[in-house]
Amino acid sequence: MRSTAATTTGTDSASGGGVPVPSGQSAVARALAALLPDGAVVVAATEDVAGDLRPGEGESLARAVPSRVAEFATGRSCAHHALDLLGLSTATIGRGGRGEPLWPGGVVGSITHCEGLRAAAVARADDVAGLGIDAEPHLPLPEDVLDLTLTPPERRRLVELHRAVPDVAWGRVVFSLKEAVYKLWYPLRHEWLGFEEVDTVVNPDGTFTVALPRPLGVGDERVMTVHGRWAVTGGFVLTAAALDCAKQPRL
Repeated sequence: MRSTAATTTGTDSASGGGVPVPSGQSAVARALAALLPDGAVVVAATEDVAGDLRPGEGESLARAVPSRVAEFATGRSCAHHALDLLGLSTATIGRGGRGEPLWPGGVVGSITHCEGLRAAAVARADDVAGLGIDAEPHLPLPEDVLDLTLTPPERRRLVELHRAVPDVAWGRVVFSLKEAVYKLWYPLRHEWLGFEEVDTVVNPDGTFTVALPRPLGVGDERVMTVHGRWAVTGGFVLTAAALDCAKQPRL
């Protein structure tokens, strides 16, 4: 199964495994699809869509500002579209205690929001054991956020990366990939994972590895390293981490 990208009205969608998608393509959809394992589906939107949240999806937003409601609703719209393309539609995608999406049985997935982009990725749990995506603006990470996000070894690696490829906001890449790994981690362990708890190695070829402080259970295996991909496209840093059901990175 291979991932492809397509554009619908207001949203970009990408899928693998023979799932039908509309014609047309976009750079962001193609780039995000290329980061995902075979069998996953991603839908992205570059502007908020009109429409109400479904019953059971908006209770936590009663006091939220309109822009936050629109962002959240568009993320849920992308998620529902992705589930439709996967053939696993659901009436409601709820929200867990840590803000995580509550997917229907047999599904793993992830939602991301940033300025100018909302996206959701889903896959069948029989194909992919865990999935996390993140999108960030391709801008330098503020120094105070770097201090909170990166460990001393990671800061040293960042210096070398800047020397090798100075036009990439490497601190933002590391921040984004840690967000993606957390989104993969939490549904499997249901516990917090701090930025300082993981050790990341980012490669200029668009891959990364993350050493975990505690194992993830995938079938009978205990996984201590997560693999993923990153890209810079259209002014965004895009990252994705996944574990397949054979415990090998599907890259």
